[in-house]
Amino acid sequence: MGEEKITAILDGKRVSGTTQELAEVEGAIKAYEQIENYHYDKLDDLLQAHQIMTANLLDDAGSFRSVNVSVGAHIAPPHTHVVTLMQQLFTWLEQSDEHLLIKSCVFHYEFEFIHPFRDGNGRIGRLWQSVILMAHNPLFGILPTESIIRDHQEAYYQALEGSTSAGECTLFIEFMLARILEAIEKVGNTVGSKVGNLTENQQTIIRSMKDNPKVSAAMLAEIVGISKRKVEENVAKLKKMGLIERVGGTRGYWEVRV
Repeated sequence: MGEEKITAILDGKRVSGTTQELAEVEGAIKAYEQIENYHYDKLDDLLQAHQIMTANLLDDAGSFRSVNVSVGAHIAPPHTHVVTLMQQLFTWLEQSDEHLLIKSCVFHYEFEFIHPFRDGNGRIGRLWQSVILMAHNPLFGILPTESIIRDHQEAYYQALEGSTSAGECTLFIEFMLARILEAIEKVGNTVGSKVGNLTENQQTIIRSMKDNPKVSAAMLAEIVGISKRKVEENVAKLKKMGLIERVGGTRGYWEVRV
């Protein structure tokens, strides 16, 4: 399903598509909505994410496959080995001293190699790489991992197959790191252009939130010298632009993304 239709679903609009397509998108949205609640090194959290994502698609959602499968030329490990392999992968994820950027790529490759679920492996693998990246820096939460793969889908599968043929995942790591860098540069340029178009009041609001993440609208009104209502209007615009986000509700804090 295309990005325009997915955006429409997010906006609550009716769109055309097969029942399975709609279920896939809606499940993915629900799983991504919980992304900040997942612990990247907890296997139970990954199983929960799969259950959320495929609840309306699979009768064994959230459970490892009980059959042997192949993906193209790749024959996945026997289903009787999946639990042990996944436990070993998560033990490595928890204990390895590798940088989280590298760990996210290695995990993604190994996960797809094991192919632990009957369906939904690609979507969960991409989700979990985002979860790991966010553990390194929450700003990675705004990187469009799904779009990265979709825009380079053929090269993505070639990198997976090439690493499997080589018996190690260097090729896939290099591919994913290059795509992540491209996404960072793209998002950075977008954010930079947005910042350049901010009003003086909006820039003051952002600086104040950086200085004091718990600053209130009333305090901002006093700092900026405008009414509380005007502060709230500007804050709403900044949130819509993706430059700030409220974490934890009324007793939480402001996360500034620039």
